[in-house]
Amino acid sequence: MGIVRIILLRVVYAIALLLAVLVLNFSLMHLAPGDVADTISQSMGGADQEILDEIRVSYGLDQPFVVQLWRYVSKVVQFDLGHSFFYNQPVTKLILERLPATLLLVITAQIAALIIGVVLGVVSARRPNGVSNYIVTFIALFGYSAPVFWTGILLLITFSLNVHWFPVAGMRDVTIEGGFWVHFLDVARHLILPAVTLGSIFLALYSRLSRASMMEVLGSDYVRTAKSKGLTSNQVVYKHALKNALSPVITLAGLQFSAVLSGAVLVEAVFSWPGLGTLAFQSIIARDTPTILGILFFSALVVIVGNLLTDLALRLVDPRVGGGK
Repeated sequence: MGIVRIILLRVVYAIALLLAVLVLNFSLMHLAPGDVADTISQSMGGADQEILDEIRVSYGLDQPFVVQLWRYVSKVVQFDLGHSFFYNQPVTKLILERLPATLLLVITAQIAALIIGVVLGVVSARRPNGVSNYIVTFIALFGYSAPVFWTGILLLITFSLNVHWFPVAGMRDVTIEGGFWVHFLDVARHLILPAVTLGSIFLALYSRLSRASMMEVLGSDYVRTAKSKGLTSNQVVYKHALKNALSPVITLAGLQFSAVLSGAVLVEAVFSWPGLGTLAFQSIIARDTPTILGILFFSALVVIVGNLLTDLALRLVDPRVGGGK
């Protein structure tokens, strides 16, 4: 099956899955007790039944469920995610404004965790009975078992409140003046602790998986053949074994992207990072249904696209994966 046909099939499956997620999210929000009218009336300090009815009419909540669902899906297909009653702005605009901050945090945490995790896994696999193996195992167990919000609070107390190395919250210091590099370094200082916190649990996963995969590859026949030809240990590991050992790690990295986005909600809340996680948290508190649905839809879109790109990257990295015939 050609690669173009595979991509087209994946895109069709992705669209069908996205529509299913869209319908499911809307149905679950519709089944939840209360509605937008109740939330708005509470923010107003109360309202009588006549005002509640007017609010429901203005938001189309007086229509049957099927009509509401059809209107919502029709708007989403036209890239209209609705209007936030809490922020009084289009949901699409809110998401696009917060997206760069979340992408910066998520991509930095993922890349750092992936690179460091693979390096630690390779070091541990080369000396499975050495001290380095026990150190990597301890780091992995600690990173995987510690709740991400607890890790963030611990890092805040240690490096922000006690030794004052990093800022306590936010993404930038508005009082700082200067050129591009001054603001770049300021954002980098704010980014370090949230990225370390978010990447800690995934560092554990990548290091353990890369260790297991590397040990399996190092025991294969072609690696023993490469050693018998007189190649150095570094040549065997980094030129022959590592490429094949990376396939399951890349797969996990793509599949874990959704977990990174969900973990970003807690991390952004701890560090007051102005991204989608903070927006989702505030929208849930305010019962801002259009914004919540918009964030859920966007998150599903990112996960589906991420899985598609992971599949394509796997086919490029590992020739054994089918699709090129």
